[in-house]
Amino acid sequence: MDDRIELIQSPEMPPPGGHYSAATAFGDLVFVSGQLPVLADGTHDPTAPFDDQARRAVGNLLAVLRAAGSSPERVLKVTAYVAGIDHWPAFNRVFAELFGDARPARAIVPVPPLHHGYLVEVEAIATR
Repeated sequence: MDDRIELIQSPEMPPPGGHYSAATAFGDLVFVSGQLPVLADGTHDPTAPFDDQARRAVGNLLAVLRAAGSSPERVLKVTAYVAGIDHWPAFNRVFAELFGDARPARAIVPVPPLHHGYLVEVEAIATR
């Protein structure tokens, strides 16, 4: 087994805004950093409706998974940080829409507003 940690970045989104990678991979495991609903050009719109933010954040997660050679069907665990548990039903609906038949283990953690005032952030562990 190759013992190097691979740094993953998706060409579909801007590079991370801090000292971290969009994802790392070790062998067949992929660890996706928390993805905010940042737009592809790097701009921010924390005033967007929650559904739009959730769709963008999960879309960013899926873009990073593709860049790592993975897919929704290969996701083992997702953690979603949602500002206010009242957004849980909307997040669940968007997540089901974008993940289709894939049903990874998942936790939703209620939190205060996130960086830039966003309402949702998602991270995942997957295989490839």
